[in-house]
Amino acid sequence: MDSMPWPTYLGLGAGGVAARAETALRLLGPDRCGVCPRLCKVNRLGGQHGLCAVGRQAVVASHFPHFGEEDCLRGRSGSGTIFFSGCNLRCVFCQNFDISWQVHGEPVTPGRLSAMMLALQDRGCHNINFVTPEHVVPQILEALPLAIDAGLRLPIVYNTSAYDSLDSLRLMDGIVDIYMPDLKIWAPERARRYLRMPGYPQAARRAVAEMNRQVGALRFGQNGLARRGLLVRHLMMPGMLEETRAILRYVAEELGTDTNVNLMAQYRPAGLVAGHHRDGYHEIDRQVFATSMTAPPSSPTSSASDDSIGAAGHPPCFCPARRTRPEDQVGQSRSVTSLRCV
Repeated sequence: MDSMPWPTYLGLGAGGVAARAETALRLLGPDRCGVCPRLCKVNRLGGQHGLCAVGRQAVVASHFPHFGEEDCLRGRSGSGTIFFSGCNLRCVFCQNFDISWQVHGEPVTPGRLSAMMLALQDRGCHNINFVTPEHVVPQILEALPLAIDAGLRLPIVYNTSAYDSLDSLRLMDGIVDIYMPDLKIWAPERARRYLRMPGYPQAARRAVAEMNRQVGALRFGQNGLARRGLLVRHLMMPGMLEETRAILRYVAEELGTDTNVNLMAQYRPAGLVAGHHRDGYHEIDRQVFATSMTAPPSSPTSSASDDSIGAAGHPPCFCPARRTRPEDQVGQSRSVTSLRCV
């Protein structure tokens, strides 16, 4: 696998990626959209919107060198993030509510999206980091050949909620270098309440398994930057330690103990949760604190009733490499540690 061209899309070339784009565009309609697992009965080719609120053109909220991503992505010059607006989930705690729910941003043509990639390369970014790409895979594939022909040579990071369709992911095989899914919630009933999609856990597990099949464990270059592989994220939620344990157990048993995991503790009440209880989400209207991740088993925080990962009397099943401040915002850097679960 390491003998493959790098970035990986150079093996296909602009022509091969363009052929993938033609196939991907057919997922947009006309009878229903098959880009993500929701299968909305809309014709996005004709400009109709599904739940994601995005039609024929992708919408970009911002693009810039991001210095708050994981160290192995941001390096010294930043990760070239392109934040797509709209989303195929409805997370009630969404910390990018104006982007994901309200779809603030700029509708972009393939040429404009290609120009954004090239501008980030010109600014010295280490990669192109597509954030929330699940619902715009065809539009990404339309733009990428233009960027390749114009000299794009940065690896692609696919930064996703993990609510991806297998059809879309298979079209990205041989194009994406680094998959970065955020495995959110394990139990369907909680996915229904907090993501408004009870089918999320099953779809996410299928998607992450496909990502792992494509790229395998994360590998690094001599400069410490990620070159290719899978990096799993998980955002700790208040009062949901059993969710975190189940997800870590799944990663260890199904993906392998060499899988790199970024366990994030920067949850803060936002979206429909923040500042009021009108919608009844009071149980998650609080932060998760650093002691939840780092407290020794003998401390009072290791009781089963709070947010300590380790069961009482036992050490945690992973070792975070850096303490996390509760006031940290989304996207702040976290050292990545290899998962070592039992």
